[in-house]
Amino acid sequence: MKTFIQNINYSLQKKLHEIEMNESNILDIASASIFLLENTFEELKAFVVHYTFKSKEEEIHFFKKVKPHLFCKLIYYRKICNIETSRPAGSNMVIKNYLVKELDKIQYYFEKNIEFYKYYRNRHNHFDNYYFLRGKPDIQLTLDSFYFERDPKFSTSYDFTVAKILANDMLTVYINKELVKLEKHAEDQTITPFPKVKETWTRSKTDLIELIYALCETNCFNFGRINLKRLTNYLENVFNIDLGDVYHTYLSMRGRNNRTQFLDELKEKLNAKMNKDDQ
Repeated sequence: MKTFIQNINYSLQKKLHEIEMNESNILDIASASIFLLENTFEELKAFVVHYTFKSKEEEIHFFKKVKPHLFCKLIYYRKICNIETSRPAGSNMVIKNYLVKELDKIQYYFEKNIEFYKYYRNRHNHFDNYYFLRGKPDIQLTLDSFYFERDPKFSTSYDFTVAKILANDMLTVYINKELVKLEKHAEDQTITPFPKVKETWTRSKTDLIELIYALCETNCFNFGRINLKRLTNYLENVFNIDLGDVYHTYLSMRGRNNRTQFLDELKEKLNAKMNKDDQ
């Protein structure tokens, strides 16, 4: 069990990072991540339904820790898709009100499950036999209706609730970041008119990071008196993109067979155009 979970986690984290680096649109990231997570979850389910846990403690650990930490990502990306496809097209105030309502929904779920929140956040374990062992749940427990829609061989009365709590934590961070972007956009409009229109970068994040490193190393801005972080922040603003952990991506680039594949493509395409125009 331990080896299987470690392998699944390693593969999943690696592929999720690749998706984030190769896609620039949040809906594309969410859709690709959902497809990956659903397949991973099916693989996990197939393993667990035929696995005999060695003890109650091992079963509780799986349904309290392992499964929710995987399932929360699927809940998170599904909710991201829902939020972004329903995001209104309007003023900053309209969008802000919409996002604040999404935060209110998270708060409502918290209030509805306050007792279990306290139990889980305080790391209690005295009810774990009821919450995280498979079988018919105690009818006195307040259950999420989602429980009855899942395979009893792969579910307990509260593993979904834990996953939902973790997903809501991630969603809260995401929504607050979006609200900060709205505030920053409003400030930028009042402080400076530049750039009046942002052009959106539609290649992969890795491609832009490769270009940024090249521009930085060739002293293309301010006679070389600009650091990587400042140049990255500037181009993120101009090209309407969040590049995430730039250095981590740079490390991945160094491990590729062709370290400069985007720059090589630029050179090839420009030469091809010049040759065509010469003719």
